[in-house]
Amino acid sequence: MLSEDELLACRMKETHLRNKDKKSRLSLLLAKSGSHENVSPEKKPPAKTNHIAPDVALRWGDSFEELLSHSGGVEVFTQFLRTQFSEENIEFWLACEDFKTTESATKLQSKAKQIHVIFIDKEAPKEINIDYSTKATIEKNILKPTRSCFDAAQNKIYSLMKRDCYPRFLTSDTYLALTKRAGPPTMTRRRSRSFVFNERPEGTAAWL
Repeated sequence: MLSEDELLACRMKETHLRNKDKKSRLSLLLAKSGSHENVSPEKKPPAKTNHIAPDVALRWGDSFEELLSHSGGVEVFTQFLRTQFSEENIEFWLACEDFKTTESATKLQSKAKQIHVIFIDKEAPKEINIDYSTKATIEKNILKPTRSCFDAAQNKIYSLMKRDCYPRFLTSDTYLALTKRAGPPTMTRRRSRSFVFNERPEGTAAWL
């Protein structure tokens, strides 16, 4: 008969093997799906932003929607989020945007599984911060996925980025480095009223 220590050691070994098997299945799923690059861009070196005109970057400060409507804006915002260790938010949002344009039912199901594995599952490598109810609804919906099955989660992540990440982005070195090249706005100086003196004898002045 095994002692308590031996039983504990056996249980720990079994748990380790189960976790190892689960990670192996996760890697296999990603491999079968052609990797997760389609739904989750890998980390890349900081993007060069010299091609972005200062006046374009300044317009990103008008609204979060304006920022995301510009490919350069998405690129720079993603670069900023990587410095904040929260790039999974924009990557999930982009994955959902791509997902909603998918026509093929087969590809729709494949992408739904990828998004779930990468962003939603409790052991997802880039798990996003959503509530249990939203997560449970997604897990139910992806059994028969439609193009709207991630909408609730996408809206929550969008609101989070708009409320929290976007204001910090506008004050970041990443953004200010782009916009400061525009220079300060031109100031129009108002002419001041002044005295006008006519030459008069004995130094007396006259108003005009």
